[in-house]
Amino acid sequence: MTIAFFSAQTYEKPFFDLSTQNTNLKIKYIKAGLSVETAILAQDCEIACIFVNDHADAAALKALRELDIKLLALRCAGYNQVDLPKAKELGITVVRVPAYSPYAVAEHTIALMLTLNRHTHKAYNRVRESNFALDGLLGFDMHGKTVGLIGLGKIGIITAQILAGFGCKLLGYDMLESEEAKAVGVTFVPLDDLLAQADIVTLHCPLTPQTKHLINAQSIKLVKPGVMIINTSRGALIDGAAAIEGLKNKQIGYLGMDVYEEEGDLFFRDLSEQVIQDDVFMRLSTFPNVLITGHQAFFTSNALTNIAQTTIQNVQDWQACYPLTNQVL
Repeated sequence: MTIAFFSAQTYEKPFFDLSTQNTNLKIKYIKAGLSVETAILAQDCEIACIFVNDHADAAALKALRELDIKLLALRCAGYNQVDLPKAKELGITVVRVPAYSPYAVAEHTIALMLTLNRHTHKAYNRVRESNFALDGLLGFDMHGKTVGLIGLGKIGIITAQILAGFGCKLLGYDMLESEEAKAVGVTFVPLDDLLAQADIVTLHCPLTPQTKHLINAQSIKLVKPGVMIINTSRGALIDGAAAIEGLKNKQIGYLGMDVYEEEGDLFFRDLSEQVIQDDVFMRLSTFPNVLITGHQAFFTSNALTNIAQTTIQNVQDWQACYPLTNQVL
């Protein structure tokens, strides 16, 4: 069987080539992302494999099904990019990689916090220019700070464990108040209380209709002036225009983002010779207290190994008609 591998990146190939050794699977690497226009590139394939910013909308799924594709294998945890009702209607099975390395994302979350706090990115550039002045590099002790974690799944809990080691006070908000989170030291509170009390707010929840623009003009009014907000989950959790206003009026003192609502047109490619047309993104990137990374929180060798192995195992289980433990639909 052949897998149409959309949004293929050069760094993925060695991991997937290794995972398909000694199998009957072949991979057709396709640089383009999935859309209704590119679905035809999956011709002569039996399976489609997509990543986080592909567009598996109704039209694209219909085009895939017309090519007799019956399995959509996501090599990511989130599946908000897939029109699940349409997939069900078309008889397309959807599987995902629910957890590849929660440690990778949690550790990147902390890296964003520490970089924004201690200005290490600015200090690095200064020292390279033989500027050893400390003006403008003042930070604060993480010890004793109150951190609000929105979403206490695996990544949120691991982030909480690391922050507990710093001596932070931990507040949490989630639909389910897990005992594991409480054991780490998380105190669950209503969302408004978390926003009002936290010195740092970090987002670890999935993107749903209820969580879209969770950080918006109204919620920004509730936070402590000068709050730090970190997002390593899904870009649309933050309303970019509202964040800009929050930065301008200093309600937001620091903003760290590894994801962005309209990142599909930006991330995972080199645009250094192009004029970026996204005005909200470009405005955010001008603030000295904003740190943006290009959806790299997951990007460790451990995570890529797990993504490849789980994706291929999902495909093999489907081939063999085994129970699909990672089935979305």
